[in-house]
Amino acid sequence: MADYKIDDTVDITNVNCPITFVKAKVALEELEEGEVLKIHMNGGEPAKNVPRSMKEEGHEILDLLENADGTYDLIVRKVGE
Repeated sequence: MADYKIDDTVDITNVNCPITFVKAKVALEELEEGEVLKIHMNGGEPAKNVPRSMKEEGHEILDLLENADGTYDLIVRKVGE
């Protein structure tokens, strides 16, 4: 079992890069430091770029889960402001 509690979820499967990162970043900005966001996204570019961009922003990547339908769930903990 994962060692985190999901505080909020954002679904970005209906948007294209680079808007995927923008929507994920906005959702994360609404959380308090230390809270956890689940980002539901498509494979391909979003699955590569969104985790990298979140890490570059200084946030903690907790998990990247591949779903049976080819989508991914990225679990991110907000770090600092």
